[in-house]
Amino acid sequence: MAMCVEDRISNFPDHIRCHILSFLPIKEAVRTSIISTKWRYLFASISTVVFDTYLLCGLTDRNVDSFKNFVDRLLKFPDQLSLDCFRLRGDGISSWDDGDHDFDVSGWICGAVCRGVKEIDLNLKTLCITNSVLVGDSLNRLISTCHVLEDLTFDECSVANAREVNIQIPSLKSLVLDFFFPTGHSKYVVVINAPNLVYFRYDSVTVEGYSLSNMKSLEKAEICFWFDSSNYETSATHLFQGICNVRSLRLTIHEV
Repeated sequence: MAMCVEDRISNFPDHIRCHILSFLPIKEAVRTSIISTKWRYLFASISTVVFDTYLLCGLTDRNVDSFKNFVDRLLKFPDQLSLDCFRLRGDGISSWDDGDHDFDVSGWICGAVCRGVKEIDLNLKTLCITNSVLVGDSLNRLISTCHVLEDLTFDECSVANAREVNIQIPSLKSLVLDFFFPTGHSKYVVVINAPNLVYFRYDSVTVEGYSLSNMKSLEKAEICFWFDSSNYETSATHLFQGICNVRSLRLTIHEV
């Protein structure tokens, strides 16, 4: 007579089963969705998300869109639980940005940050975030985890519900801050401490304050100021004092 094995794990509460799935590679966690209806969508609520570059092996043009949709669902849907950890393993972002699949890696990172991720583990040297809204302290929490970053770009981004943009990265060599602030909402302080910075571009309205230190390695700077009704001309001088050692400066001033 065949023995009947009781499925005790399926009767565990959802949060316990989610915790169990967090110890599995993401591909294996997804496969549990075929066990029963109780497991079908459970993987979307796991608190630890780990992507290894081995996931790219065997990824064909036919299923790459399905993979992208899966990641979007996992990271970008606002009704999911907060993340404890988001980890991108491999040879860094370059191994994911292979020129063929066009993965939205920066979107994945922003999605993890928006889900209140507590820990981000990346092997980053270059990070470019485009057309994104960085809410609260998410920008500073993201930057503080990038200890070997050399090139950092924020292109047409905005900051909401925050008082400070704080960039303190000793390894940074190139920094681009292209921020959009709605008129009358520029009461922010930009703090930069990057002793090895060689190139700096700032394209935004003048904000309430600037604190730049250790900029002695700076060789080239491009500053584009947009003055609005806030009249922060005095604070703008603090930015120039911070880059006074620059060898080449390109300055553009506009009036909003």
